[in-house]
Amino acid sequence: MNVIEKTGRTTEEAIEACLRELGVTRDQVVIEVLEEPGKKGLLGLFGTRPARVKVCLDDDPSSLACKFLKKLTSAMNIEADFEVFHREDHILINITGSDLGILIGRRGDTLEAVQFLTNLAVSKKVPGKTRIIIDVEGYRKRREETLIKLAKRLAEKVKKTGNRVVLEPMTPQERRIIHTALQNEWKISTFSEGEEPHRRVVISLKQRSNKDVS
Repeated sequence: MNVIEKTGRTTEEAIEACLRELGVTRDQVVIEVLEEPGKKGLLGLFGTRPARVKVCLDDDPSSLACKFLKKLTSAMNIEADFEVFHREDHILINITGSDLGILIGRRGDTLEAVQFLTNLAVSKKVPGKTRIIIDVEGYRKRREETLIKLAKRLAEKVKKTGNRVVLEPMTPQERRIIHTALQNEWKISTFSEGEEPHRRVVISLKQRSNKDVS
């Protein structure tokens, strides 16, 4: 967290000086007025006292993400809390509360949009490639378990019939779950076809040609 103090003839002047030095805008910082401008000494005989402010730039990705999510959920009239888990290669934020289905949407479409916007908001304020995963009441874990079971069941169907199976459109993250679940099935091949947002996973008997598994 970057902290800077400045003085100025007015409070606004002191704030602007801090923002210029940090190279940020007002919505990216927390402002604390330490002293209001005013008169010094008895009856103001010894000049004026400048304004003094402290500006804090919060550059912690998880904190920034939670602030963004708080504004988003408040705008949607949703009361929510946020659990933050720091993983090796990403930050997981699990949103908890009641009646949060609207944040998930059909097949998790809304949740993917919320995650995209959160990462976009954080990346504008923090350089680097911090990946943030957004979940709602453990939805992603439950969905992952469901997709793994589905993949195993359909793989067995393909083995028995020899016919390929085309799944419903999925997000890139969900497609990766299917590919990973079946990567050790030596008789089975998985690949993706179609264009976003209608890209689908195909499960078929293994062939020699290489396919796009993205």
